[in-house]
Amino acid sequence: MGDTLITVVVIALVAVLMFVFPLMTMSDRTDDVSQLTVDTATTEFVDNARTTGKLTMENYGKYVENISSTGNAYDVEMEVKVLDENPGKKTTQAQSKKIGENVYYSMYTSQIMDHLTDPVNKGVLLLKEGDIISASAKNKTSTLSQQLKNFFYTVAGNDTYSIAAEHAGIVTATGK
Repeated sequence: MGDTLITVVVIALVAVLMFVFPLMTMSDRTDDVSQLTVDTATTEFVDNARTTGKLTMENYGKYVENISSTGNAYDVEMEVKVLDENPGKKTTQAQSKKIGENVYYSMYTSQIMDHLTDPVNKGVLLLKEGDIISASAKNKTSTLSQQLKNFFYTVAGNDTYSIAAEHAGIVTATGK
């Protein structure tokens, strides 16, 4: 009886070692590849808008398509801080390029998407030199690696994400 119990325990342990741990390792590598893809796509999206001075619906669509190719769903958030050209007449030093005196107002994801989908704007948001653009993406769906870690370790909760990227920068060209 004792030998049978030990044999069953050993077979269960060997099964875990042969199948579960390699599965966890492979799913971690898949998350690493997804992380790299999302990082690269986010950086390219923001840098393209910074260097051209335009945020277009076409580029946004390509960005979402690139990050969705990982097989996960993402929460994409964008923010454009627009440099106010008329910060006020109360200052005696009326140089808008001076550090510390610039005034920005923010446009967030819903406002940007409204602007891009408005037929009058033809899917383009023109930016000017000195504006600041940022984008971030976080996965909404639970990956296989997250599910396995939750099962074995109870490491991550339901509201956590394992794949995320963000990038921001100052616009260097005025869009035309």
